[in-house]
Amino acid sequence: MRKAPDGTAFRCAGPEVGPVVVMIHGLGLNQDCWQWTAPALSDRYRVLHYDLFGHGQSTPPPTTPSLSVFSDQLAALLDHCNVGSATLVGFSLGGMITRRFAQDRPDRTDALAILHSPHKRTDAAQDAILKRVEQARSEGPQATVDAALERWFTTSFRRTNPEMMDKVRGWVVANDISIYHTIYRVLADGIDEIVAPRPPITCPALVITADEDFGNGPEMTRAIAAEIAQSKAVILPGLRHMALAENPEAVNTPLRDFLDGLELTK
Repeated sequence: MRKAPDGTAFRCAGPEVGPVVVMIHGLGLNQDCWQWTAPALSDRYRVLHYDLFGHGQSTPPPTTPSLSVFSDQLAALLDHCNVGSATLVGFSLGGMITRRFAQDRPDRTDALAILHSPHKRTDAAQDAILKRVEQARSEGPQATVDAALERWFTTSFRRTNPEMMDKVRGWVVANDISIYHTIYRVLADGIDEIVAPRPPITCPALVITADEDFGNGPEMTRAIAAEIAQSKAVILPGLRHMALAENPEAVNTPLRDFLDGLELTK
């Protein structure tokens, strides 16, 4: 584990001269969530993953969290690692950050892979997430984690993989109660600034979700893809939000195909 000057904890793997792929985790998690994905890429690609401010071993956010704060964190990390531009892979909140970064710094964004990430919610869905934000503010991440695990993993997988449930629960409850809800609010309120971006995102994009990811479902994935000209939407059958942990190959195969296709067109 290495640390950038701003306190961002990060790791690199893969060939020093390979194309750079940056992986950005979701709310309440940390860079360890890429342990099932990075090995499938690092034979050819220089894989860089890190902890968002307020997560894992990174320092707290330097100011009130926002998509722009996290976009700036990514830019500073690329600067520290002497990376001019990269392909960005973002999961959930991480997928929102990739879209903010692509708007802010299109010259540094080679392509996007947006995994299980939200688009504009219905009023009912927005009310539900705001209630979870308030619950996290008053009671901490442990108050919402068990319901999250139900949304994130299929019922059969939860029942037969208690060790995985303990691992992911541990990541979430390790978050600081005074910080977690402020970042949760970014997940809730940051959508409007990345929906129908102007100017539009023009880099190639892969947008993936699962048909049982009820908070970030197929309609949202297709809506995200419809706003990016060079994009492809992939819907994974029989999985939920954390497909990357429940069935890594289901995510890794289209992701690797996408990345390899980018290299072939260069």
